[in-house]
Amino acid sequence: MGKREDLKRILIVGSGPIVIGQACEFDYSGTQAVKALKEEGYEIILLNPNPATVMTTVSMADHIYLDPLKIEYVEQIFQRERPDAILTTMGGQSSLNLALELDKAGLLEQYQVEVIGSSIESIKLAEDRGAFKQVVASLGLESAQSFIVHSVEEGLSLLNT
Repeated sequence: MGKREDLKRILIVGSGPIVIGQACEFDYSGTQAVKALKEEGYEIILLNPNPATVMTTVSMADHIYLDPLKIEYVEQIFQRERPDAILTTMGGQSSLNLALELDKAGLLEQYQVEVIGSSIESIKLAEDRGAFKQVVASLGLESAQSFIVHSVEEGLSLLNT
């Protein structure tokens, strides 16, 4: 895929502070994304409330925000920086959840910010375990046997199946 000329400014969302031992993977992938996109000539805006990362080194991104991963802070960044796109797949579950919240609140549409990487539809599908299992089955692939239960009793009754 070639460079998208319609995108100039990209907001990358990091993972923020997370469990010790998990941060390095997100920091590494996020740092590589920043480097690759900057190399292509994009202006990079970074949101990552974890200052103890390589990603948040002053020389990495063009603009760095250490604000919490909350929609009200992202909206302020949208207003100030006017990004064309947002990349949330480099920050794990926290940034994926943020993408869904931004979509639900209508802020992506309001500020005309395109989600790149994984689409909102893909994130929703992956989050819905039942729908994801159906897609896997429809592709003829195997997945671990699982059940959806709504009570402890239902769960206990399925233990011997």
